[in-house]
Amino acid sequence: MAKTKTKRLKLKPSARDKRRYLLISKESRVEIESSILEYIGVLGFARAAYLYVKKYKSKVVASCLASALDDVRTALAMTEIKIEKVSGTLKGLGVQG
Repeated sequence: MAKTKTKRLKLKPSARDKRRYLLISKESRVEIESSILEYIGVLGFARAAYLYVKKYKSKVVASCLASALDDVRTALAMTEIKIEKVSGTLKGLGVQG
């Protein structure tokens, strides 16, 4: 059976989500997500479209929608979790590969 490649459709830049990437000093993924859930709730968590991206050294790289960035920042500040840097790209955070 021959494998066929499926063509992936691309979105126009205007239709894509405007995301911001966060470099968070905490290692615990569960602790970060639970603090966001505690502050903005399940519906706010879904609206923020929070995503764990990867672990980088002893930090966590995550992303959320730009419109919900203030809510996510506040939620993490309430539990004293420090956000080291916010950027529109992973390259801007200094995290490549």
